Amino acid sequence: MAKLDDLILVSVDDHLIEPPDLFANHIDAQYKSRAPRVERKNGRDFWTFEGKVYPSIGLNAVAGRPLDEYGMEPTSYEGMRRGCFDIQARVDDMNANGLLGSLCFPTFPGFAGTGFLQIADKELLYATIRAYNDWHVHVWCGTFAGRMIPLILLPLWDVELCVKEIKRLVPHGVHAISFPDSPSSLNLPSIHQAYWDPLWKVCADNKVVICTHIGSGSSPPHASLDTPIDAWITTFPMTIALSAGDWLHAPMWKKYPDLRLALSEGGIGWVPYFLERADITHRHHKGWTHANFGTEMPSDVFRRHFITCFIEDAFGLRNIADCGEDRVTYECDYPHSDSNWPQSPEGLLSSLEGVADTVIDKVTHLNAMREFSFDPFSLLGRHNCTVGALRSKASHVDCRPVSGLGGAASPLQGEKRPVTSGDVQRMFASTTA
Repeated sequence: MAKLDDLILVSVDDHLIEPPDLFANHIDAQYKSRAPRVERKNGRDFWTFEGKVYPSIGLNAVAGRPLDEYGMEPTSYEGMRRGCFDIQARVDDMNANGLLGSLCFPTFPGFAGTGFLQIADKELLYATIRAYNDWHVHVWCGTFAGRMIPLILLPLWDVELCVKEIKRLVPHGVHAISFPDSPSSLNLPSIHQAYWDPLWKVCADNKVVICTHIGSGSSPPHASLDTPIDAWITTFPMTIALSAGDWLHAPMWKKYPDLRLALSEGGIGWVPYFLERADITHRHHKGWTHANFGTEMPSDVFRRHFITCFIEDAFGLRNIADCGEDRVTYECDYPHSDSNWPQSPEGLLSSLEGVADTVIDKVTHLNAMREFSFDPFSLLGRHNCTVGALRSKASHVDCRPVSGLGGAASPLQGEKRPVTSGDVQRMFASTTA
């Protein structure tokens, strides 16, 4: 069994909160006055862009808070750890957590930049996306070599511009794009249409992974406004299975055998049954549905092309062979509410009981390094990349929970009843009012 200090952790799903000065030095001069900016109202910070207000931060930035103070706070930069938006502080927090590498999804633009799609001026929007990508690649990922995996946004309204943006940034070490899990839900062409073929081709040709984060295109509805929010949080990761079924039966895998798709923040425990069900469906129904997997089964295609990830998933790890051990990766999810920072290695180790050391190395770092073309060992030396080595650099980092940063997290303090979906919607509305 691997020792905690000897683990090497590379996370393929973390998040960043965009700093207020993101666009100051990166957007074309002609668009600087119209670039997204941070405004403050009633002590709350929020982004505005072309008259559109982007939601406050909420559960996206609760790292370092007591668990009972989670909620729709924080709504200001002062109410969160600096590691959410400051790269020096982020690397300090990574070191304190023993985390070597991190791939970070955006926040205010939406996980795949889909929050931008309503902007009418597409020239301005294209300049904004390029500016975001330049900041992300050269500042967020470029300041500390060997620590960050670049992930870029795309001008999704124009596939040729998508291809152009990928080609522009591949020479700068980019091997991952964020793409909505269900583009058709955003009034974009579906993944079954040949429209996207140029994008799939440039990704396959340049070893660029398509990252589809839960909630990036379609979001599962709350069962009712009376439903405890716990029910929605419990099932949310598994809802990626709906999109996974769509992608699995899409035509790009035959055309582009080197293409890879990451199901970001989706967990792995559901995967064995999903694959069993996909194979059963194929055997029973292919005669009339005309699904064409050639001589293979759907599970074969999944295990070759799909990358999955987990935070703590003891059941999935006990069934790692059925999940596809060469495509399973680790995620930390900092600074979101599902992350167990700064005790991620401890939480992970409890899930790894009985897993062979060779498989542990695969799922904690080797698979991620291979699939995302990430090679921190050549830059930092493997001996400097372990949990123990990284934590030894973080003695100055204060990881104690901080209470009361943004006031009460829930308007229901004192009430002894479950928080419902309706309560959360009302809290959400209050943070953007």
